[in-house]
Amino acid sequence: MHAHDHKPQRAHLSASAIGGEHERNAEDTALREFPLDLAAVRERLGKSSGKEYWRSLEELAGDPHFEELLHREFPRYASEWDEAVDRREFLKLMAASLALAGLSGCGRKPEQVVVPYVKNPEGLTLGKPLFYATAMPFGADAYGLLVESHEGRPTKIEGNPDHPSSLGATNAFAQAAVLGLYDPDRSPVVTHLGEISSWGMFQAEAAALAAAQKAVGGAGLRILSGTITSPTLAVQLRALLARFPQAKWHQWEPAGSDGAREGGKLAFGRYVNTVYRPSKAEVILSLDSDFLGSGPGHVRYAKEFFRRRDPGRSGAAMNRLYVVEPTPSVTGAAADHRLPLRASIVALFARALAGKLALGGLATPPAKSGEWLAAVVKDLQAHRGASLVIAGEYQPAEVHALAHAINAALGNVGATLYYTEPVEAEPCNHLQSLRALCADMDAGRVDALILLGGNPVYDAPHDFDFAAKLKKVRVAIHLSPYVDETSDYCQWHVPEAHFLESWSD
Repeated sequence: MHAHDHKPQRAHLSASAIGGEHERNAEDTALREFPLDLAAVRERLGKSSGKEYWRSLEELAGDPHFEELLHREFPRYASEWDEAVDRREFLKLMAASLALAGLSGCGRKPEQVVVPYVKNPEGLTLGKPLFYATAMPFGADAYGLLVESHEGRPTKIEGNPDHPSSLGATNAFAQAAVLGLYDPDRSPVVTHLGEISSWGMFQAEAAALAAAQKAVGGAGLRILSGTITSPTLAVQLRALLARFPQAKWHQWEPAGSDGAREGGKLAFGRYVNTVYRPSKAEVILSLDSDFLGSGPGHVRYAKEFFRRRDPGRSGAAMNRLYVVEPTPSVTGAAADHRLPLRASIVALFARALAGKLALGGLATPPAKSGEWLAAVVKDLQAHRGASLVIAGEYQPAEVHALAHAINAALGNVGATLYYTEPVEAEPCNHLQSLRALCADMDAGRVDALILLGGNPVYDAPHDFDFAAKLKKVRVAIHLSPYVDETSDYCQWHVPEAHFLESWSD
């Protein structure tokens, strides 16, 4: 005999395993209660021909009890349970929808008669495009564009390389202008109180309104517009104000440049227009300014800036960009050094920078920015006359005034930036102008309001409650390309022409 050491083995049994064992035992018992019918097996085998496969002799015999047991273990079509739409049904629906979509292009179009030109327009050849130079108004700027046109219809926009505001480049707004021209949601007709009217009826109403205001010198007449840079439109507005001397012209844009305007006035005592020259700067500091992605002149600034990012092509040394900003921007993405800082404390950083440059003040820099500030100061001082400090549009007037002072102290004026007279026809503080208009409307001093574009009911500050005050105006006329929230509160809506289908300057 051989002695064997038997070590105890630990068994792990779960409730599911025990339950499964009981189920199998029950099934075996059920099969034993219904023994296999061998005669049926022999009969099926005798009748079969060719290759047949079966999983057991019970299946071959066709035992109904076995079939029931098999169905309980492996239910038919179990893979399709709990599916709202199976794969086959989904493919059917997709094929049907595509077929129906294709049918929309199979209809017979209405017959049209092509009439040739009696006198062919000069320079027009059917099938060949013509190119026109134009400019797209955008805030206080205008982008020079070249528009490709086919049979009088603009189809593509590119930058005009000979225009100083674009230098051959465009932005997303310029590219989308063609889509705006053909937008089916544009307002097609004059409306009065929400109903379709006619141009003649509007002219009659305007004439009666002008006569009533002429008698009182235009005391109840107000005009609200955005930033106006067109000399022709400015002359027309001044002529209107001369005819109605007591009328008032207000301006409002939700994304205006009040900080930049007031900053220039704080530094120089009057409004000025600042033009930057990034191509001349070796070191640039942005104080919450996305001058490469938005704001006046950003298309030109981006073109000039990135020329210096390719030293082999420009022949000049690569520039260096410092950015202080609260949130990521296009300019921040191109920065060599970026300092995240809340917008509310950018002014504190600017004061500390001015103090380090001996411009007065002993402001303490924001927390964790001391080393970064020291590096910026050193770089700016090493590039006097070839550096540039740009303040953001939405920063307060103080930051803009400090930026002007810093640029002057570094000798940058005339080299990397210069100043001109304002490009706006009537520069003003838009927020104060809108506040004054709301006060007049609330006091009942406005009988007629002409809104030249814009949507102040939607974008005016909430605490102004512009919509409620607009209801107190007897006659409101809204010139706009779309019927929007402001149109709903005005008696008259007049469609505004797109810049690609109108003449102006």
